[in-house]
Amino acid sequence: MSKTNEYSVKLNTPIKRGKSKITDVVITPVLKQAGSLRGLKAYDVLTSNYDALLILLPRVTAPALTAEEITRMDTWDFCQLANAVVDFLQPSSEQSVTDTDSESSAALVNE
Repeated sequence: MSKTNEYSVKLNTPIKRGKSKITDVVITPVLKQAGSLRGLKAYDVLTSNYDALLILLPRVTAPALTAEEITRMDTWDFCQLANAVVDFLQPSSEQSVTDTDSESSAALVNE
């Protein structure tokens, strides 16, 4: 993944689209919307299930990749995109388990 955009993947093997070539693919903020996962199991996405990513990636990439382009994609590039999706969906480092535990404990005390 590129350092300029945490969720940008520079493809080792560019995708040919007409007369142009796609060399970089970005995972867009659309992935933050729960609707982007409609019809999919979150577990399948987080475990990089090929069939789930084949449905998800066209929804959340820029430029929007087609299922056919993903199918023909270099395996290394596909794996990099899968990693970018999983990284994107990970909670930020600002959240911690102890914060959640404290809130749960406070809720029990107040009951």
